Amino acid sequence: MLARVGRDSLARNSVLIMASTVGTSGLGYLYWMVAARELPRPAIGTATALISAATVVSMVANLGLGHMFIQRLPGAPAAAWSRIVGAGLLLGCAATAAAAVAAVLVLPRIERNFGFLNGPVAAAGLVATAVALTASMLLDYVFVAHRASQGMLWRNLALAVGKVVTLLGLTASGLTAGRLSGSAAVVLAWTVPSLAVTVVTLRWSLSRLRPGYRLGGALAGAGLAGELAHVRGSLTGHHLVNLAQAGPSALLPVLVTARLGAADNAHFYMAWMTASVLFMVSPAVAAALYAERTNAAGRSASLPRASLVTLAVIGLPAAALFLFGGRILALFSPGYAAGGGPLLKLLVLAALPDAITNLAVAHWRSQHRLRRCLRLNLLMAAACLTLTWLWLPSRGIEAAGFAWLAGQSAGALMVAVLALLGRLGPLRRDAAPAGAALVRRLAPPHPRGADRRPLLHPVMRGRPAARLGHRTRPAPHARPRSRSWRVP
Repeated sequence: MLARVGRDSLARNSVLIMASTVGTSGLGYLYWMVAARELPRPAIGTATALISAATVVSMVANLGLGHMFIQRLPGAPAAAWSRIVGAGLLLGCAATAAAAVAAVLVLPRIERNFGFLNGPVAAAGLVATAVALTASMLLDYVFVAHRASQGMLWRNLALAVGKVVTLLGLTASGLTAGRLSGSAAVVLAWTVPSLAVTVVTLRWSLSRLRPGYRLGGALAGAGLAGELAHVRGSLTGHHLVNLAQAGPSALLPVLVTARLGAADNAHFYMAWMTASVLFMVSPAVAAALYAERTNAAGRSASLPRASLVTLAVIGLPAAALFLFGGRILALFSPGYAAGGGPLLKLLVLAALPDAITNLAVAHWRSQHRLRRCLRLNLLMAAACLTLTWLWLPSRGIEAAGFAWLAGQSAGALMVAVLALLGRLGPLRRDAAPAGAALVRRLAPPHPRGADRRPLLHPVMRGRPAARLGHRTRPAPHARPRSRSWRVP
């Protein structure tokens, strides 16, 4: 079984991406368990609200460069590879920093529950966290583009271990009880390891992935200026699809904070993080499927195989979370189990339609049907966010679960309808020749005279005869030949 997975590029990279996700999620449980047991709930709520806002900023401002990496990096020469990666990272991080500053200035003025961003420490934390998230995401796509997801696995495991170790060090040193607030400790432990791992990846890992890589390749010649055209194409294409696809998951914690406050967001975030183990499986397989079809050596990757990989991985964890999710949340504290248990069940139910829509979007991306991807994602985003905003005051954090399930189910229904129409399409095309023949029989004869088409020579079918004044002579080389090689 392991040998078969090792030979199958789609399965291997899907498993590696999912292993990265599972390992990161497992260490993430440990990270938030330490935070929940050592720090008060309001501090956890504030920290999760800040991290969620930074995630939204990073998602909006990364310019869709990750999918551009998948399209352009395989097969690129070393100099062009360095320019693409360097310019993409520089432009993406610069745009993220500018968007984060704008968020610091705007969010506290439009929603009082984000008033904590008025402080300089929280403002700097939002900017640094958003930039770290963008750099980390873009480097992950570099490894996925080369079907070398093992680099992504080790990088994310090192990042997750660094977060846990840093948080343990801050809480054990007593800084959280003195000069450093609890929320600042959580954000600091979240961001500093990410920046450190990014530096190590840029300095050593990329040169092993692509021999000849130069860190300053983006600044050589017309590096940045030459990449702007590709960035604009990525911004108007894949980035809009990405925003509509990942926007609801990133915005839900922000909406919960805005409507209910930071304390309720702590309950929501723990349940959401627990369910994210399921929501990360299908995007991992979808990313591997898209990378396989973009790479010339893996264009045979099929949607049924990707679906089987997803179902095989998602089945057992989904059943375990649905049956024992309350006990898992109780590891943080009994209050988190009571507040987030029903929400977790709703999120688990939404995992299947979420997998359907993610794989459908990856399939359509590989066929360059970006408008269809965008319409599907916009339908789900509009349903989820609108229902969440309307239901939160009356139903509490469970409203986000109902809205997420409704949005994903609407998207899966749209995929089913489009698949049915696609199956009916060949039937309509097969019936066309008989109808076309009937039309030809009933059509009037072609008009004679000046409007008549040029005569075709009886031997050279499809070739018009040459006209010389009012006389017509056969086209050259029109002499009929015998069945033998010799001309009689």
